[in-house]
Amino acid sequence: MLIANSAPHLATAVAGRRHLTPLAGRESGPVVNGVWAGLNIAAGVLLLRRKRSAAPAARWDGDLVAFEAGYLGFALWMAGSEAALRTNWEPATELQERRGGGHGA
Repeated sequence: MLIANSAPHLATAVAGRRHLTPLAGRESGPVVNGVWAGLNIAAGVLLLRRKRSAAPAARWDGDLVAFEAGYLGFALWMAGSEAALRTNWEPATELQERRGGGHGA
């Protein structure tokens, strides 16, 4: 789930837009989103490595289905929240200009 959560934040960072994060709230700019995506990827990889080292011969089977269902649920929730709240509908630079040209990550 952590690796899945990194995708929208990484895309937001690359696109130079704002996206809600726990680090800076609604005002999270591209740099903060890049940091949050990196933290999610690192934590997800650490958890996967731990799982793999605990049972090296085990296959994903049921775990893969659960992971995919969770990822799909999360993606649907993100799409629904974007449609309802319109949090990420303008580039960060346009938002800054509209709010008076402040600088921030």
